[in-house]
Amino acid sequence: MLKTNLCGVELENPFMLAAGILGSNSSSLNMILKSGAGGVVTKSFSKNPNPGYINPTTVGVDDDSILNAIGLSNPGVDNFLDEIKKVETNDNQALIASIYGSMPEEFSYLVETVQEYVDMIELNISCPHAMEGCGAAIGQDPNLSHKIVSAAVDASDVPVIAKLTPNVTDIAEIAKSCEDAGADALTLINSLGPGMVINIDVAKPVLSNKMGGMSGKAIKPIAVRDVYVVYDAVDIPLIGVGGISTYEDVVEFIYAGASAVQIGTSIMNLGVDVFENIGKGLEGFMKEKGFSSIEEMVGLAHGDKNG
Repeated sequence: MLKTNLCGVELENPFMLAAGILGSNSSSLNMILKSGAGGVVTKSFSKNPNPGYINPTTVGVDDDSILNAIGLSNPGVDNFLDEIKKVETNDNQALIASIYGSMPEEFSYLVETVQEYVDMIELNISCPHAMEGCGAAIGQDPNLSHKIVSAAVDASDVPVIAKLTPNVTDIAEIAKSCEDAGADALTLINSLGPGMVINIDVAKPVLSNKMGGMSGKAIKPIAVRDVYVVYDAVDIPLIGVGGISTYEDVVEFIYAGASAVQIGTSIMNLGVDVFENIGKGLEGFMKEKGFSSIEEMVGLAHGDKNG
C-alpha cells in the first residue's frame, strides 16, 4: 500500500530522512533505514573538506522548531565516501547523496565520484546559511540553478534531484528552470530564513554566524504552499519536506502534490520511531478513505488537474 516509485527507484514507503539530520555517518544512516524509512539522504558534502561555523550552531525557536547555521561542515567527498560505502539498503530502499558546491564543475566532479555508490543525488542549491557562492546564492537565481542542474545531470547516470529554497520571489520560476535543465525531481523546501535569535542577557545573537535557517513545525504551511504551487508548474515528481511529524502532515504534502516526503527536525523530539509510527498512521488513513496506493493521493487538493 505504501510502496512508491520515485524516478524509477522502488521504495517500500515514501518516507525519507532529510539531509542534515543523522546523515554524517553510516551507522546513523543504517539505523534510520532499519527504523522503517524508505530512503535516507546524507548530510550535504562538498569536493573539499569544510569546517563550517564554530559553535553555537543551533538554537531552539520553540518546542518543535530550530534555527541552525552549521555552515555545511563536512569532511569532503574523498573521506565521506568511506561512510557511503558502508550504508546498507535493501531492494526497496534508497541512498541519496546530498552534494553542494559553488561552480558547475564542482557538482560534475561530485556526481562522477559518488554516483556508483548511491541510488539518487540531491543538489543542495538552497541552504540559507551556506558559505559564499553556495546554497541559496545559486537557488535564488534561475540561470545559475539551470547551469548547476544541467552540469550535474550531464554527469550523472542516476536520477538527479534539485532541492529548492523558499526564500525567493517566485519558486515556480526556479522549479521550471531546474526541470528545463533536466532535473528528475525536486525537493522542497530547504530551511526558511535566514532568521535570528538574540540572547537578551548578553545582548548578542545566539548563533556564532548570527543568522541561520529555520526548520521544524513552524515552516510546514509554507512548505505545503510551495509544493502546491510548484506542482502546477512542473511535470516531474516532488518531494515535500518541512515540519513533518505526523501522518496527517504527510497527507497534506501528498495532497498538495508530493510523491514522497523527507523527515528531519521532528526526529529530535520523537526519535527514529517516527518513520514507523507515521507509516502505521498513514496506512490506517488510506484504508479508511479507500486508497490503495500513494499515487492515487498525489495532488488531490488540486481538483481539476487530476480529473
